[in-house]
Amino acid sequence: MNVKKMTAASLLSMGLIGTLFTTATFAYEASDQVETVAHRGASGYAPENTMAAFQKGVDMKADYIEIDVQQTKDGELVVIHDVTLDRTTNGTGYVKDHTLEEIRQLDAGSYFAPEFAGEKVPTFEEVLDEFRGKTGILIELKATYYYPGIEQKVAEALKERNMHLPNNEKIIVQSFEFESMKKMDELLPTVPVGLLTGRATDLSEEKLNEFASYAEYVNPSKSLVNSSLVNEVHERDMGIMAWTVRKKEEVQPLLDAGVDGIITDYPDYPPSHKAE
Repeated sequence: MNVKKMTAASLLSMGLIGTLFTTATFAYEASDQVETVAHRGASGYAPENTMAAFQKGVDMKADYIEIDVQQTKDGELVVIHDVTLDRTTNGTGYVKDHTLEEIRQLDAGSYFAPEFAGEKVPTFEEVLDEFRGKTGILIELKATYYYPGIEQKVAEALKERNMHLPNNEKIIVQSFEFESMKKMDELLPTVPVGLLTGRATDLSEEKLNEFASYAEYVNPSKSLVNSSLVNEVHERDMGIMAWTVRKKEEVQPLLDAGVDGIITDYPDYPPSHKAE
């Protein structure tokens, strides 16, 4: 059994995603609580993956902020979604081809609105230091094939802050790269990991059985979510978060399906309880 699934007593204190635990296993039980995850921060209201967006998520009382982690040319961890700088900054080219100093000089806010001019691409450590204890942090490792060893660096940053302990902060690490999450499971056996997917083929019984051996969450595109899938995931003692909600009318079907968390650009959309 996954080591993390033996740490239930500690995990209970985290209040993770509407889940109840016994002292013996990470066993899922239904709850009426639904966790709200501010996607790249409250990115419907502020430029994504900036300190302004993360603070907005906290102000809106999101249960988690979701952040995307990549690595610079000189090996530093930065929080940005795309593998290139072009869409969300006034820079151009790949993140991996620029040093931290070069990236920190860029404007990551003006594209969103003039009042956010001067927002910077934050470092991973900066986000951890500012927001730990204020909200949960859902850490997504992006394009890990570009960044050999990034898992170790993320693990070290969390360990340095004692954020790898299950009775400390609410921390989850997720990725579309399943092998990367296997590495995180080995590096930080007490930190829950989640598997992101937009492919129905990843949600077969065989796949879910495999995922349950090392992951605590399966986090699919909202278009793949239905009550049957939610039940299949719960039966394997995993939680399920759906992404990405950008319209109010997208919330209710997910609540009806019974998801544990909703990842959204608008943290004020989902209610804190499932519908009756």
